[in-house]
Amino acid sequence: MATVESETFVRALARGLRIIEVLGQGDTPRRTVAEIAEASDLPRSVAKRFALTLTELGYTGHDGKRFWLTPKVMTLGLSYLYALPFWRQAQLALEELSAEIGQSCAMSVLDGHEIVYVVRVPTYRILRASPTLGSRLPAHAVSMGRVLLSNLPAAALEAYLASAPLRRLTHATVTDPDTLRTAIEGVRNTGSAWVDAELDESICGLAVPVRDADGTVVAAVNVSLPSGTFTEARARAEFLAPLRQTAARIRAAM
Repeated sequence: MATVESETFVRALARGLRIIEVLGQGDTPRRTVAEIAEASDLPRSVAKRFALTLTELGYTGHDGKRFWLTPKVMTLGLSYLYALPFWRQAQLALEELSAEIGQSCAMSVLDGHEIVYVVRVPTYRILRASPTLGSRLPAHAVSMGRVLLSNLPAAALEAYLASAPLRRLTHATVTDPDTLRTAIEGVRNTGSAWVDAELDESICGLAVPVRDADGTVVAAVNVSLPSGTFTEARARAEFLAPLRQTAARIRAAM
């Protein structure tokens, strides 16, 4: 478990959170101590002690051999959502936007190299694995990611371009850092992002930023569309104004 430690770093807390992350990953919801230790890069004795502590706190279950997460873990994620001053208003605003335009809508925030969905209102399934609340997607390949990246300070954007794994997901995915930088600068100039078939060949999206009362970008909202059905020009003509109105409505609620 690679960490950058300082005088304020509490290793025990970090290890406990790592155990929760490990139990929430992959296709194996129940894991032995050995499996947890291997996945978290911790000694077995340490992994066992932390897993048992989490069981006493109610965050994991234990049958004597395997550990698994309990519903109490959801309170950690929900605490983040409830702490967002605009989350409830965003949920309502996106529900109304989706009903108005008849398309799937979402809001996300940037976390490292990925976006995280904090609101999603689907109308029908476009992706094979449709995103849900808490889903993560690579920022470089989606419209909301481009919007959020375009509002990073220059140094932070350069750090992202130097460290992010720009994986090719389809034939259209932008993986060259210089090309991506140019695309992001274009988003900064227009205030919106259009991405077509870069995450999945069946989907495209249009996104705009959500700003707080001070003008700082705190999230992005988008509309997801079936690729091939909508051109960029048509999507902008039909959905850009409603998207911006929704972003302004969310901002006004802060």
